[in-house]
Amino acid sequence: MGEKPGVSEALVRLDRAIAALEEAVDKHQEKASSIQTLRGDLQRLSTERSELSASLEQAKSRSDKLESANVEVSRRLGAAMESVRAVLEQHGG
Repeated sequence: MGEKPGVSEALVRLDRAIAALEEAVDKHQEKASSIQTLRGDLQRLSTERSELSASLEQAKSRSDKLESANVEVSRRLGAAMESVRAVLEQHGG
């Protein structure tokens, strides 16, 4: 028993529609996967940014402390040099 031409054409159209639907579902799943990947990347970058920000703050704090220590050492060296000059002048140096 052969199929009627109308039924045969309808089956071909149905097969094409199913194939198109499967392709659309695959694309949707790929996009969803890409979105998940991007969300994961965004979360990682946000965490990394927070860590880098904290590290930068620590480095800045250390830099400020070193700068203060440098100023104090420079002041003390200047005072010590003045003391040495004063002693040398007193002893005819």
